[in-house]
Formats: sequence, C-alpha cells, structure tokens
Amino acid sequence: MADETGSTKILLDESRIPRRWYNVVADLPAPPPPPLHPGTREPVGPEDLAPLFPIDLIEQEVSLERYLDIPEEVREVYRLWRPTPLYRARRLEKALGTPARIYYKYEGVSPSGSHKPNTAVPQAFYNAKHGIRRLTTETGAGQWGSSLAFACSMYGLECEVWMVRASYDQKPYRRLMMETYGARVHASPSPLTTAGAKILAEDADSPGSLGIAISEAVEVAAGADDTRYALGSVLNHVLLHQTVIGEEALEQLASVGETPDVIVGCTGGGSNFAGLIFPFLREKLAGRIDPVLRAVEPAACPSLTRGRYEYDFGDTAGLTPLMKMHTLGHDFVPDPIHAGGLRYHGMAPLLSHIYELGLFEAVAKRQRECFEAGILFARAEGIVPAPEGTHALAGAIEEARRCAETGEEKVILTALSGHGHFDMSSYERYLSGEMEDFDLPQERIEQSLARLP
Repeated sequence: MADETGSTKILLDESRIPRRWYNVVADLPAPPPPPLHPGTREPVGPEDLAPLFPIDLIEQEVSLERYLDIPEEVREVYRLWRPTPLYRARRLEKALGTPARIYYKYEGVSPSGSHKPNTAVPQAFYNAKHGIRRLTTETGAGQWGSSLAFACSMYGLECEVWMVRASYDQKPYRRLMMETYGARVHASPSPLTTAGAKILAEDADSPGSLGIAISEAVEVAAGADDTRYALGSVLNHVLLHQTVIGEEALEQLASVGETPDVIVGCTGGGSNFAGLIFPFLREKLAGRIDPVLRAVEPAACPSLTRGRYEYDFGDTAGLTPLMKMHTLGHDFVPDPIHAGGLRYHGMAPLLSHIYELGLFEAVAKRQRECFEAGILFARAEGIVPAPEGTHALAGAIEEARRCAETGEEKVILTALSGHGHFDMSSYERYLSGEMEDFDLPQERIEQSLARLP
C-alpha cells in the first residue's frame, strides 16, 4: 500500500489465483451465432477443428458451462506471475486534477510482459498433453508470439511464429525474445507458404497483417500431423482463459470496498478487453453492479465502430471457418500503426455478439492521442505502457477529465495489457514529432467489405 500521494498497490497472495475460468456464454440473454464451415456453410463440428486444436480446447470453444476448472499444471505456471497487481493511480489522478478514482490491472509483470501468457500457457499445456510436437502461430506486435514461445518452452514444444512484417521491422527485440525462448520467427508475408507467396507476388513490399500471418500459420499446421495451431485472441477459448484478469480485479476492488462505475479496455481481437470485463458483466447481468463497459479501438482499424456485423473469414486466405463478427473484411490491410497487436480486421465473434446485444459501447482513437496518454501515464505512474494499452489509458483519461469538469467521483477501472519496453522506437517517433495519424477513408472499408464471402 501507499500513502495518499503515492499510487496504491493492491495484491493477492498466490493462493487466490483463480481456480476456474468464467464462460460468459452461460449467462447471455441469447446464444452467439455458430461458426460455419467455409465449404458447406453448415455449423462446424469438432471434427472440422481437430486438424488445428486438441479436443480440450475444442470442448472449451463450444462449452455452455458457466465455469471450467483450471488444471493444476497450468496454475503452477501461472504462479510465476499471478495474481497480477491492481494499482490505484493516485499520481495520475493528481496530474489530471480529477475527483475520479482510477484503478488499473497491470499485466506487464508476466514473463513476456503482457496478458498473453494467460492463454498461451493452457494452450501449450493441452497440446503437450495430447502429444503434439510443434505449435504454429501468428503475432502482430510480438506480445503473443513471445508468450507462446515462453509457454512452449515450459512444456517442451517447438514453436514457429509468423510475425507481421511491419512489426518484424519495427520490433527486432520482440523477435529476439521469441528466439531466446526457442521459437523460429518468419516475417509475414513469407515465401514459405502458398498464402504468403501469393501476397508477395501481388505486393513485394506488403507490410503484412494479422489476417495474412494467420493464413500462413494455419496452412503449415493443417499440413502436418504432429503440429497444431495456437491463436492469441478472437476465439472463445482464448477469451475464456483471459478471465483470470477480471476475476482477480473483482476480488481486489472488493478488498478495498470499491465498485467500478466505468470499465475501459483496448480492443484489437478482443482478448484483453474480454478478460477484464466478462466477470464484471456477469455481476452486471445478475443486477449486483451496473458499470459502463467501454472498448477503445484504433481509428486506423475500427472493426467495432465502422465495420459490419457479418460472417467472414478470420484470415486473409480464407482457410478458417466463417465467423459472425464485426469485420472490415478479411483482406483489409490496416495502415502500419504502432499498436501492432490491434491491427486485426475483425473483432472476436463473442464480443461482437455481446456488442450487438448492447451490453458494452465502443469508441475509436487515433494513435497520437493514445501515445500522449501513454506519455502522461509513464510520467505519473512510472510504467511505460505498450502502444496497445495506451488506447485503454486514453479512454480512461478522457473519462477522468470529464469527471474533473463535472465533479463526479467515479471509480474508473482499466487494464494495462503490457509494458512498452520493446516499443521504444514507437515512442521515439511520437516524441520526435514524426508519428502520423492515419485517416481511414470510408471507400477503403467499402471496397474490402464488398469482398465478404
């Protein structure tokens, strides 16, 4: 704990690491639409997903159970960094002159420096349990790739990562971190796959996208019996694993007698936001609390605020099942913004469904506003946030400034998804004045949406 002038750190002992993941599907007023087979357009079955995922993860993907037990072998690895601290940002409050009380759940204390190991560890565990030798994946900013590389090292699995070219070039230390954990890393698009070679033939200087990198990783996984694919966001089982964030935050806030009025999180594919809000949404649906839930996405890739709610592929080449989600089109290639982890064309189908139910709201922010928030936060709280997390901070700071104008003493909760120690080149561009805000023309969105399947 700290005095009234310093930030307050709220911790739980390791015995309080959640023992169950929370499945929000069990409590929704309407079930989400099923994924469809790209050929038959019928709902996919377990046999359709078996080439990519072990049965445990497939069962979690379609589960209607409210809670699923966390294996003790997974909790044992979680103990390396969980429970993560919840801070009250008193210095930030003072800098803003706000009567609001701001809390942030800090996931940057994990081995890879982000929230991603919360799902990387169980995914690696279940694959190792079924005798899989290698996992393939994609990564945008590198947080997911380094998290899966770490998790694979825990269970003796090989790891192969396709890293979006724009981030591969911007963040060499993320690549080196993956390689330190034992992973092989390729810039995407790459000439190693049919999907990558096709993109390079059309545009040799393609900056890549998460959709393209997914196509490459899925292609390799589907072609080898001893290999499976791991995804760092979007799918139900990934969002499920991240609920350890919100479950801990609920208990930590309760320990200091606080209830959030507003909960703000960044969204790209949606795993960090879902992990934070789902346990609170459970309490909201039960009538025990009533916070405003707000997603913040990049203006350069605004799937919730400007996308369309339609069935679409999760990847560029059309190898994945069709998922009903807020999408900009599976072949949409975002501008190379510095929040590489938010450069995904679609929003998690489960979050998209919940958004359609009107259970949370969304806003889009430009990257200069977000980096301004990140700088303010770093100078007040001492933590340099990852570019993805600056979107959540920008949303929280905007709300706190409204409270300064109105005098409202709201409790604001946000999630700082990771630190920015490997993102200093991005901060350099902002501090030097070279960072640009990208205006996304509606014409580009319409052109991409016109090619929906």
